[in-house]
Formats: sequence, C-alpha cells, structure tokens
Amino acid sequence: MRSRDNAAPEVVCLGETMAVLVPPDQAPLELQRVLRLEVGGAESNVACGLAALGHRVAWLSRIGDDPLGRRVLAELRGRGVDVSGVETDPDRPTGVYFKDTGPAGTGTYYYRRGSAATRMGPGLAKACHARLLHLSGITPALSDSCAELVEEVVVRRAVPGATVSFDVNHRPALWRHRDPAPALLEPARRADIVFVGRDEAETLWGTAKPEEIRDLLAPAAVIVVKDAEHGATAYTADGGEVFVAAPDSRVVERVGAGDAFAAGYLAAHLEGREVAVALRLGHLMAAAALATGGDVPTAPDRAELDQLLALDEEWSVLRLGQPAGSVG
Repeated sequence: MRSRDNAAPEVVCLGETMAVLVPPDQAPLELQRVLRLEVGGAESNVACGLAALGHRVAWLSRIGDDPLGRRVLAELRGRGVDVSGVETDPDRPTGVYFKDTGPAGTGTYYYRRGSAATRMGPGLAKACHARLLHLSGITPALSDSCAELVEEVVVRRAVPGATVSFDVNHRPALWRHRDPAPALLEPARRADIVFVGRDEAETLWGTAKPEEIRDLLAPAAVIVVKDAEHGATAYTADGGEVFVAAPDSRVVERVGAGDAFAAGYLAAHLEGREVAVALRLGHLMAAAALATGGDVPTAPDRAELDQLLALDEEWSVLRLGQPAGSVG
C-alpha cells in the first residue's frame, strides 16, 4: 500500500465501512422521501480523522463490486486515506445502514449481514505494514473469519513491531445470541493502546470505576477510559494516571464522536506528545464530531488546535459552541 504522497502509511485501520443513508431533517425515517448518501465505519472514521490531522493512513477491508462500494472508496480516497489494499468481492454486497434522526437522538439500522466485509479473515493481516494498527470490537462480531482476523493481529501479533490499538466499541445488536464479554476482553488486554467507555465496560464486564477497568484490562500498555461528558483517563504501563476533563461542547449528534476521539489521541501518540496532550486532542476531535450530523467531521485547523492544546487554566472552562457534552 502507498498513501497519498507515495510513502508507506504510518497507520493501517482495519474494519467494515458502509454506505450511510441520512435524513435531511429531524423527521422520522419512515416519513422521509429523500435521503442523503454518505459513508461511515468506525475504523475508517478513525482513518479519516488521522488523515485530516496530517498523518499517512490506509484503510483495509472488503467491499462489494457495486456502486456503493465505489462510493466508499471515492469518499475515503478524497479524504486522503490510502485504499489501495481494499479487496473487492464480486459476490457479496457493500453493507448499508440508515440513520433515524430525531429530537431524542439518532437511531441506527444496519443491513450488513452477509456483506463483503464479513469475509475478511486472518489473511488480511499480511497487508498490514505500518507503525500502528487500529481495530475495533465491531469486527469480531461480524463473522467467525473476522474474529480470526482480530485474533491474528491483536493476540498473535502477526505484524511484528507494530503498535496495536483496539477500541472496544461494543455494539450489542451485532452479537445477537453470542456473549461479547470474553470475545472483547482478550484483545482489549492484549492491545498496546485500548479505548473503552466506562459505561460499555460496566455493561460488558461489570466494572463500574475507571480503576477497576484498569485492573481488569492489565497488562495493556495504555488504557484509555472515556467517561462521556466528564472526560477521559489514561493509565500507562509505568503506573501513570492522567485525567483530562472534556470541554463543554455543542451536541448535534453523538455518532462518530468516539472514533474522532481515538483519531485525536492516536495522532498525538504518533507525534510523540505527552499523554495529557493526546487526551486533549482526542476531546477536541470528538467535539468537532459532536457538532456535526456526519460520521466524519471536518477537523479544526491545526494552528487552532495547537492553540487550544496549549491552554493552561483556561482548559477547565473551555466551551466549544454551546455547552452539552463530549466523548460517547
């Protein structure tokens, strides 16, 4: 794979990306006559965020040989993501999901069973040549072969020397009659960087406090526990603990905010920045996602981001738009 400047990517993100059909307003989906076509997927959202922050990143997956698959490729390529390693399946379709927007929040309806991406398998790991690999807990829920891919990359470490990032990203509807708790616990423990929401950790494993999550997921080198509008805590292998409060943010839609947070954190990690700065950049990217109805926000200008990252006491009272929340 080669990225937009013909250099090998720093990061490879693996996972399914789908066509997304989005209502133009707050009316229920069942009343809509026209929908907007977009693309979205947890791992490619992270890839787009990293590319927007100036990093060389590739997305690896499988798509159908159909117009929706071509739309996915065009969209990600247009955002600066290397898609040269993506496989096209002549027999299975690109996955689709619908958003159902409304005053109470956004509902999502997925049509991805039997999609081209469900045929991802451990062989895809051979194309993962990068400093950093990013996967999420969505992938092992898609199929047995997808679970084997996660096992190959995260647990068996098929790419020697690569840092492995894993976002737990628990989606209950995908697991149906299977128990996700053990399936997500092992890769979370074996990753070098793991992202998990405090609420999803409590749902999965009964761990309600950040320090309990830290103890459960050890020996993961860096454990980032997100606690919605309160902030995020990073625990490091040397016993370090860093908490950064989330700035007040305007919330239009929460879908994609966690992916944006991961992109911000990982960008700072690649740049060798301190953990506190990585958490701050995660919050700023999440705030940009919260303020838009799309899965992938337009990243703030780097000069503006650097000014915000350098704030001292002002960070504790920072307001981005109207006060409302942060990372989901």
